[in-house]
Amino acid sequence: MKQLLMTAAALAMATTAHAADEVKLQLKWVTQAQFAGYYVAKDKGFYDEENLDVDVMAGGPDIAPAQVLAGGGADVMLDWLPSALSAREKGLPLVNIAQPFKTSGLMLTCWKDTGITGPQDFKGRTIGVWFFGNEYPFLSWMSQEGIFTDGGEAGVTVLKQGFNVDPLLQRQADCISTMTYNEFGQVLDAGVSEDELVTFKYEDQGVATLEDGIYVLEDNLKDPAFKDKMVRFVRASMKGWKYAEENPDEAAEIVLENDESGAQTEAHQQRMMREIAKLTAGSNGALDEADYERTVATLLAGGSDPVITKTPEGAWTAEITDEALK
Repeated sequence: MKQLLMTAAALAMATTAHAADEVKLQLKWVTQAQFAGYYVAKDKGFYDEENLDVDVMAGGPDIAPAQVLAGGGADVMLDWLPSALSAREKGLPLVNIAQPFKTSGLMLTCWKDTGITGPQDFKGRTIGVWFFGNEYPFLSWMSQEGIFTDGGEAGVTVLKQGFNVDPLLQRQADCISTMTYNEFGQVLDAGVSEDELVTFKYEDQGVATLEDGIYVLEDNLKDPAFKDKMVRFVRASMKGWKYAEENPDEAAEIVLENDESGAQTEAHQQRMMREIAKLTAGSNGALDEADYERTVATLLAGGSDPVITKTPEGAWTAEITDEALK
């Protein structure tokens, strides 16, 4: 009996010694293919291979990822760089440790019958814009175009857009914010044909900013154990992203299996995953400094009301991806 107890104790100690390291990931939005890489990494055992127990926490309209991170509710979060840099300048020391998304999916979608053919035609129009940190790319773009955002014939009237496409469909706005992988498809699903629309991708306008980067708090990077955990997390996550790119329909199915709300559909997630794959293509997870500098330049070029007022320092690090990609 005594020997059995000792054996049980030894097994318990061995299990404890090899217990997986916990990582809490806060997503930027609800469960959807925009975050497929993380769900795939979990489903395929890529996190297990790195001895990680990852809790992928869905976001939503009432969840502010930066607040969750700051409050200790998450170890790592996803955000757009403009929002992260703005938060950093205001005192929350966010650091980008990896950048799975190479290109931006943000664009404006307008009714063609308005006669809008370019940014010069935005004056006097009503444009739907997402807020909660998502407005910064638009405000920077308008500033560079010399277009005021406080209404009137010489400026645009900004409609605070909810996370739907109703303002366009109901003709409350001439243009709305859409992502290539989500809301644009929703407009088409509503019975609108592409011939009735004109779109302006931020990438094509030279004002694209980095989206869906991986962020942590700066102080946590001083802890070698935390850094090691993030190296393993980034390595496994990027393995998940590359698998998702190569197997979009399977990745969409994995996302659906994790959608506790039951709100997503197979067709929508498959389409989203195919579009998302275009944005992650070409990225190995390492942030491209040229892309970062372009984002900073865009945000600084805000005239009298820039998104950030000075060039950030320490807002990103290559230490994690340098180690993860070895």
